[in-house]
Amino acid sequence: QVQLVESGGGLVQPGGSLRLSCSASGIIGNINIMGWYRQAPGKQRELVATATSGGSRTYADSVKGRFTISRENAKNTVYLQIDNPKPEDTAVYYCYAVIWLSAYWGQGTQVTVSS
Repeated sequence: QVQLVESGGGLVQPGGSLRLSCSASGIIGNINIMGWYRQAPGKQRELVATATSGGSRTYADSVKGRFTISRENAKNTVYLQIDNPKPEDTAVYYCYAVIWLSAYWGQGTQVTVSS
């Protein structure tokens, strides 16, 4: 079965950095899209970043210039580099993958930005 497992979350100070990782297992074919959502308490779920297998990268306006998404296709792994985090970045971050017409989600990893 397909599984996505996130890691790298935790407490980070404003202005610091953090890198989230998500590894997919049980993948037979190509992962068309990998990316990250986040959801903070009392807020709508937000699409943070996406990375297609063809090399396209997109970001939410709220994180442009601060977050970087990257992929290692051979490892079925996607990363989210978080630079200069702000308190409003505090949320549970969820990895997702789209394979053919199916979407898969990770369990989420908590990112807390606080001094």
